[in-house]
Amino acid sequence: MKKYLIALDLDGTLLEDWETINEETVQYLKELQEEGHKIVVATGRPFRSSEMFHKKLGLDTPLINYNGGLVTSKSDPNFTPYSLTVNREKVLDVFEKNKEFIHNAFGEVGDDIYLLHDTEEIRPLLHYFNGAQLFVGPFNEILNDDTNGFIIVANKGDGQYIEDYINSTYPGDVLCRNWGNEYRFIIEMFTADTNKGKALEYVSNYLGFDQEDIIAIGDAHNDIELLQYAGHGVAMKNAHDSLLEVADDVTLFSNKENGVMKYLQKYLANKKG
Repeated sequence: MKKYLIALDLDGTLLEDWETINEETVQYLKELQEEGHKIVVATGRPFRSSEMFHKKLGLDTPLINYNGGLVTSKSDPNFTPYSLTVNREKVLDVFEKNKEFIHNAFGEVGDDIYLLHDTEEIRPLLHYFNGAQLFVGPFNEILNDDTNGFIIVANKGDGQYIEDYINSTYPGDVLCRNWGNEYRFIIEMFTADTNKGKALEYVSNYLGFDQEDIIAIGDAHNDIELLQYAGHGVAMKNAHDSLLEVADDVTLFSNKENGVMKYLQKYLANKKG
């Protein structure tokens, strides 16, 4: 049987909730690896909060973090990692020019966190563990490097002002997106070259897979390029409408119903036939 490179998003796709993978899915994905398939995790999360799942699945492939902004491999010394960052001065400019619209914000450099206000409500977004360092204070004092990611928590209803400023001031250079639905007030800044599709291309070329032999599964708008690059792009049943528009197929079950495993079982069985 042909061997596939299978790229999987975490939240809303592989995970049932922010910290749980179904054990049946874990065993199935390990079996696929034993058969010669390769599995790659491609997530918007930082390394510090995705490494545990990489280890749990027994993966030896590179790990795609920050939606393609950071690609690393602890297990392969021959792999050349890469890191895409947003210029510090531009981050500070966006923050300073939009202070009246901003409730809180944090930037990330590698796995370290640079936070404006340390509050109880912001902690779930930080994933502050696994050796990360936390620095708190005004960004012009604590942030000394370009950032892999920068997250702005806008005042409710004010997110569009920040997006408009970024889009008009740094067109084609610094991009932004809100997290959508009830999280439209959370604005993420990233570079024009940062997307999961480009990261998957980099990893697949290194691992030696043709584009037609790549399966990608995701659930959100930050998975659009991931699905577009893959030879077979799959949206979860629970996926955002924007992803459904570019997907080649849709799972019959959601992330809370073991959707990834059930889809792959059927799809790969058909390929054997």
